[in-house]
This record gives sequence, C-alpha cells and structure tokens, in this order.
Amino acid sequence: MSIFGKIKDAIFGQKASAQEAAPAPRSAPRESTPFNRPAPTAMDEVDVEQRLDAMEGADKLNWRTSIVDLMKLVDLDPSFDNRKELAHEMGDADYSGKAEENIWLHGKVMDKLAENGGRVPSSLRS
Repeated sequence: MSIFGKIKDAIFGQKASAQEAAPAPRSAPRESTPFNRPAPTAMDEVDVEQRLDAMEGADKLNWRTSIVDLMKLVDLDPSFDNRKELAHEMGDADYSGKAEENIWLHGKVMDKLAENGGRVPSSLRS
C-alpha cells in the first residue's frame, strides 16, 4: 500500500479502502423525472481536521504544518525514505528533504485528502 494510502486509511478509517475496493451495487434503471431522480451516492465527506485533532497525541504535535508530525500522528515512520516515497507519490521526483519541500509535501497530502472525500480547511491546503 502507498504511503498516502496509509495516511488516508488512518484518517478516513478502513471503511474508505473497502468502499474503493467494492463497487456499489447497481439497481435496475428506472425512468427519471424531476420528482424521482435518484440521490447521488458519493461517499460522505470526512472532516480531516476534526479526525486528526481527536487522535491521541494531536495536542503535542504540530501536524497542521509539519509532514513529519502528521506522519507521527497517524503512526507512520516519518523517515527520509518514507517522505521521499510519499513525495514521489505526490509528483516530486527530486525530493531532498528540504524544509520547503516538506511544507509543499504537507500541503499536497492535504490537497489529496480533499480530492478523496475529505473536508480540509483552506488553511491546511497548498
């Protein structure tokens, strides 16, 4: 599993992976009128900030700006190698671990969480 996948599962829960793996059952098509249109079947949004704040140790870590602390909070090894792998997943093929890259990486992870059904405040995104 990818590093981002592990972060997402830690925040969204295992339910997110199960929903992605199993396609939703389809009902028989029916005639659509303005009064009987089926409701959208999107996965409920997850409040990322609330979930992270509720995790044990959140009050002792600077997870809102630090990719290292975010990874620690979700119980992942924040080693250079893991951050490099995560950076590659986010599109940086030349990650060297500089502070600016870590700030960028944190923002990209938050953006990706938002793209995958998370509600992420703009203050946490890149």
